Amino acid sequence: MVSEFQGQYRFLSNFYPCTITYEDIEYPTTEHAYQAAKTLDIEKRKYISQLETPCQAKRAGKNAKLRSDWEDVKLKVMYDICKLKFTKPNFAQKLLKTGNQELVEGNTWNDIFWGRCKGRGSNHLGKILMRIREELSLVTK
Repeated sequence: MVSEFQGQYRFLSNFYPCTITYEDIEYPTTEHAYQAAKTLDIEKRKYISQLETPCQAKRAGKNAKLRSDWEDVKLKVMYDICKLKFTKPNFAQKLLKTGNQELVEGNTWNDIFWGRCKGRGSNHLGKILMRIREELSLVTK
């Protein structure tokens, strides 16, 4: 089991540098893209895309005016954004090398939606990455 996205598994983190283009805007990390997707305000999205760090993007996303359908679409948005990252050959290869291990976004900041903290949590990010890994493995067979 991969119990946290640190060390050799840091590449699994949304904070890990990986340029992606989501809905016609280029972002330096998947965290930037996810936080920007919380709003439908294109100028705010562009602003978030230019922030220096994923921490800054996360703060900006918390302050953005949430789109009305956010709770309904946030899992699909995360999947779509992660898929963009992990279909890049280098990232796809690394993800596939995790084999059949359970991927858990273990954390200490009490995120029990996207990960697990102190053994509790839904681990939606880990589940999304395992789904993408399974899809990649079917394509590469």
